[in-house]
Amino acid sequence: MRAAVLHEIGQDKLEVLDDVEATSFGPGKVRIRVRATGLCHSDLSAMNGVLPQPAPFVPGHEGAGEILEVGEGVRTLRPGDRVVVCWLPACGACPACRRGQTELCLSGFMNAGTPNFTRPGGDVFGFAGTGTFAEEVVVDAGCAVPVPDDVPFDIAALIGCGVTTGLGAALNTADVAAGSSVAVIGCGGVGISAIQGARLRGAAEIVAVDPVASRRESALKFGATRAVSPEELPDAKQQVTAGEGFDYVFEVVGKSATARTAYEHTRRGGTLVVVGAGAMDDFLRLNMFELFFDEKRILPSMYGGGDVLRSYERTIALWRAGRIDLAGLITHRVPLAGINEALEGMRTGAALRTCIEL
Repeated sequence: MRAAVLHEIGQDKLEVLDDVEATSFGPGKVRIRVRATGLCHSDLSAMNGVLPQPAPFVPGHEGAGEILEVGEGVRTLRPGDRVVVCWLPACGACPACRRGQTELCLSGFMNAGTPNFTRPGGDVFGFAGTGTFAEEVVVDAGCAVPVPDDVPFDIAALIGCGVTTGLGAALNTADVAAGSSVAVIGCGGVGISAIQGARLRGAAEIVAVDPVASRRESALKFGATRAVSPEELPDAKQQVTAGEGFDYVFEVVGKSATARTAYEHTRRGGTLVVVGAGAMDDFLRLNMFELFFDEKRILPSMYGGGDVLRSYERTIALWRAGRIDLAGLITHRVPLAGINEALEGMRTGAALRTCIEL
């Protein structure tokens, strides 16, 4: 089958090969025919080494498709089921799951260290234990979440990561209050989803911050009340909050510099939500006096900060009701052969979300 492979960390292009095989099918596993997958910035971060991932590997973790085959012991799925690929499944038994913090379950991360593809040259890993830039994947049954047949594959794919992360940051982690002021730094697919979440919660002012003009224009269509470049953020803070700072600031870039900017533009007693996934050697500097004196809440948001299955269900319900726009997030569509073109669109900021159709 065909799959896009990164041979070494640090390479900026993928090679589309036709000699890759999804492996390890057996009890408790399912084989999925991938129909659509989104390109998420985390895929780039894994390729350049910001996020740890053994190589060679097949990127992609935001996918949807249909079940081809189920292994022994799988009772809740059957061939033909339409599913979202969940890269962070909950085991239901660990301390985090028992506390109700299923987004902190580590069982999914354990899959990342086990090869789930092979080719004549040897084993190949799948990013985050999945690897959806491939025509087929074999994953644990818990990684395949059924969705209704009326949810198109491209929409379902977005729910698998970016939309769940951004919406959840606003609805679960921040619990944005009606009438509040919000700033979102970084307006790709995840940031736009955070904007939609803040709008759903009734935020009075939502300021989108991004260096790319086209993304700022898109943010206004999705619910931002104004859109500014990073250089214009201090003026927006003055105009919207009289200089006090925003009630909520979402950092959706994953860099200490933007997290520091977000902190400085959060009001005293306000909430900074860290959504972007950054590098382990990139440290955020805060002094002990400001931590005490400003009483700002710093809330990391992992995969939307809530129960993943419930988040999927909520997202589908909101989409059906017309309360959120998911189709509008997809600005580009390419076949697997065009994956490197899609990567460049992500790097330049030209695309909100690119759907790779397989």
